[in-house]
Amino acid sequence: MQSFGGFVVSLDFELHWGVRDHLTIGQYRDNLLGVRKAIPAMLELFVRYGIHATWATVGFLFLQNRDELMDSLPEELPVYCDTRLDPYAALSELGWDEEEDPFHYAPSLIQKILTCEGQEIGTHTFSHYYPLAEGPTLESFRSDLESAKNVAHRYGITLKSIVFPRNQVSQLHLQVCSECGLIAYRGTGNDPWICKENDSYARFMRLADSCLYLGSSRCMTPYRDPIYTIVDVPQSRFLRPWSSAQRVLAPMQLKRILASMDAAAKNNRIFHLWWHPHNFGVHLEKNMTVLTHIANHYLYLHEKMRWPSLTMSEIAEIVLREERPSCVA
Repeated sequence: MQSFGGFVVSLDFELHWGVRDHLTIGQYRDNLLGVRKAIPAMLELFVRYGIHATWATVGFLFLQNRDELMDSLPEELPVYCDTRLDPYAALSELGWDEEEDPFHYAPSLIQKILTCEGQEIGTHTFSHYYPLAEGPTLESFRSDLESAKNVAHRYGITLKSIVFPRNQVSQLHLQVCSECGLIAYRGTGNDPWICKENDSYARFMRLADSCLYLGSSRCMTPYRDPIYTIVDVPQSRFLRPWSSAQRVLAPMQLKRILASMDAAAKNNRIFHLWWHPHNFGVHLEKNMTVLTHIANHYLYLHEKMRWPSLTMSEIAEIVLREERPSCVA
């Protein structure tokens, strides 16, 4: 396959569904409400700089109200041994709609994304499903994806890309994704500091590597799964949000990201940056300043080296097209 590269951005759009197992709304209220300003700001920047992005969206966020949500539930619900992971146990506590409960519904934000050129709506599963947690069956995962596809279809969206919550993925789950028509997923790229346990040592090493050159430049190469028709578009780096506690590290993180983008463009590889919209929910101006620096650098590399910006599914379509055997006369 011919080598190719590009700048890839993906966002885990989840609101409270993604943090409910360890943060209450009261504890994270400002970040969650701040998403309402952060997403329009990011979209404006993406359009201005021609940056394509994949918004991996939890299926619950598509629903207009609680009745529609209840009517859209999967045929088989997951049964978690750790009940803190089960979102279905908390459905009775939801508000009626987005106006009453902006922490669990987001149809208006999804509509904003759809109006912007170069933006892909992917899936973060229907319920922020944990594939490797103890308890849920593979069939409940399939049901979850079918519900995600159904609610996206109401917006005219055909889901092509998936980001697995907490990077929990296995070959069996990739098989289900492929059978459900998904062609791209965000892999971990064999990152040595990512582990299922997410212990304090791993978190510290990820923080250190985001600022110091402890590993590679994180330039990645997408590849098709050897068995299933789905492409790994590996993550390169998490864009850590600005915070007063780590403000001295922000310039180091930015320098590390820009250097990795240089290396990816020079070697015709991909650099895949990701974060959550709620990461920008507070300190929006400072976070947008960092993102603007990154966007300006992308534009420079695009104009100098024709390094493109691509969504996850656009990457996957290139890989699948170039690996498809051609007919010989």
